[in-house]
Amino acid sequence: MPEDKTVAQNRKARHDYFIVDSFETGIVLTGTEIKSLRDGRANLKDGYAVVKNGELWLENVHISPYDKGTHYNVDPLRTRKLLVHKKEALKLFQKTREQGFTLVPLKLYIKQGRWAKCELALAKGKQLHDKREAIAQRDAEREMQRAVKDRG
Repeated sequence: MPEDKTVAQNRKARHDYFIVDSFETGIVLTGTEIKSLRDGRANLKDGYAVVKNGELWLENVHISPYDKGTHYNVDPLRTRKLLVHKKEALKLFQKTREQGFTLVPLKLYIKQGRWAKCELALAKGKQLHDKREAIAQRDAEREMQRAVKDRG
């Protein structure tokens, strides 16, 4: 069984948000989009998910047009449907109604060489001082690692 192939990661999301919960969703793509995704041509930087009419939609995620595609290529920034159970979508809708919570894509990947999946996170936005705190903590951990390495 082939391993999962990570196509795109949203590293900035972990910097800008506190990740409360993450889960796997399927994603509905056209033929040329999946081919482009297999080539690793996607960008999650400004992406987010919303719940509309009990369905989950991924917005503002850029999947580049397939090089060898013709008129079958679609808009790179089109809204794409995410596959979750209706109860899950309604639960997420309730969570996002709370102040500060949003749905952010963390990773796009190909599972078992066959299915396109999106790792979605329920996240709460960080304030500027929280970001500074996280940077300071990360720097302190690096310094401790260097000190241990130099001593040993």
